[in-house]
Amino acid sequence: MKRFARYLPTFASLWITLLAAAKPPKLVVNIVVGSMRAGDIERYADGFGEGGFKRLLSGAVYAAGEYDFMQSSSPVTLATLSTGAMPSTHGVVTDYWFDYVDNRRVNLIEDRRYSGFGYPDSGGRISPVNLTAPTAGDALTAAWPDSRVVTVALEPQSAVVMGGLRGVCYWMEPSRAMWSSSTYYMLNLPHWVDDYNRERYGMSLISGSWSLSRRPALYKNRRRAVVELPKPGRDGEPVLRTVGIKGAADTQTAYDMLRLSPAGNDAVLDFAKRLLTKYSLGADAVPDMLNIVLDASRMVVESYGPESVEAEDMYYRLDDSLSDFLTYLFAQVSPEDVLVVLTAAHGSSPSYDVHPTPAERVNMRQAEVIVNGFLNARHGQGEWVTSVHDRSIWLNRNLIFSKGLNPADIQEEVATFTMQLRGVSHALSSAALRNGGFGTGYGRMMQNGFYPRRSGDVVLNLMPGCIEERDDRRSESGSMYGYDTRVPLIFYGHGISRSRHARHADMTSVAPTIASVLGILPPEACEGHVLEEILKK
Repeated sequence: MKRFARYLPTFASLWITLLAAAKPPKLVVNIVVGSMRAGDIERYADGFGEGGFKRLLSGAVYAAGEYDFMQSSSPVTLATLSTGAMPSTHGVVTDYWFDYVDNRRVNLIEDRRYSGFGYPDSGGRISPVNLTAPTAGDALTAAWPDSRVVTVALEPQSAVVMGGLRGVCYWMEPSRAMWSSSTYYMLNLPHWVDDYNRERYGMSLISGSWSLSRRPALYKNRRRAVVELPKPGRDGEPVLRTVGIKGAADTQTAYDMLRLSPAGNDAVLDFAKRLLTKYSLGADAVPDMLNIVLDASRMVVESYGPESVEAEDMYYRLDDSLSDFLTYLFAQVSPEDVLVVLTAAHGSSPSYDVHPTPAERVNMRQAEVIVNGFLNARHGQGEWVTSVHDRSIWLNRNLIFSKGLNPADIQEEVATFTMQLRGVSHALSSAALRNGGFGTGYGRMMQNGFYPRRSGDVVLNLMPGCIEERDDRRSESGSMYGYDTRVPLIFYGHGISRSRHARHADMTSVAPTIASVLGILPPEACEGHVLEEILKK
């Protein structure tokens, strides 16, 4: 052992030398589809061209990337993807939660110390104030201070969580559908962004209607909401008809039409092209990173359902836009100097109404009333429930303490009681999740998604196929089931050889693998392991 210890400094020095000698990519591009199940690329491959998804399939492809926790919804999964850590470590467990001291609602990205650009009524006060774990982009700028890390998404939450603490983030301001940011990232919006917004390019993508982009016989899905499947005319040729985008008649806002149609993905990818050139990403030897989150795909799948013609056509149109983006990207930077990682934030449940008999849905507002009534009957009148949100129940701990009750006992009572609610499959109290050791099964996945300072007093999981009852959603994510947790995972470029891997890759592995390719240390809170097999040449 002593002899081995003598050589440790030599080994360490050799390892650092090897890392320095390895040429890192000039640019890492992370493309995150808002909602896409593992297998969807193969399912719809007949409708794809050669320059988009199929082009990336010539890289290293996993059967699935897998999120090993229950809260498989944005922004939780984006935080895991960017940090390489479980929610129990990175602390992003929902979009907002409640402070246990004063029952105050805490928004993940809201920060009144900063201002937005182009927002009416002082909106856009946004920063990564509540992110606790560094991202892969943060690790890159720590290792290479001159590196540029830029993130773009339709929704600010997606951009902020994916971008981390050190980079620059852009998103779309909803009232006028213009690209924006906040004073956390920059003193003023660049002039070229103002010019781009004046061009209104994103708005030119919105036609107010939606027609098929491929020949009708190609489509595998038949359920539809706004796209008419053609019927043969007198000459035997299909007759195409289109109707308005869902929600357009009600809201009449360009932003909603972008989110609910393929135009949203087009707008993000086009703006990403501007970011490539304006920030000179990949133009020198210092590695840069560009994060692209395609939120519109999530909205389309949730609104119309994964079995819909709209979802299928959205993927076909995304393939066209992706092909255009990749062509532009590789005209700026050689494929050998770019690492492209394509994956999804999560999958999606089946549509609740896909079968003749609709599946169970849970009314969370009703559940809140029922639980509060139960505690009233047990312990006296009061506002016992602060909120029921994102499959979690926050209790009024001040009221619990004022009555001399033990919070752990009340949590356990509520967990046991909620198991009687229709659609609920599992319920675990905060005390059980804090103190228990769940090595397998549903308990492990619920515990992996539990962060004591932010998670609710009781965490719920719903039956397979069961979702929350909402008028604007046919499907949603957020469960521990494979349709939510398994997503595509592809690494392409920078010398990565074509390969197929039958195993599922834990999504905590993405950030450390990117770090390994860059020759830097992984993010500080990273728990995942490098996918060594794709790095062997």
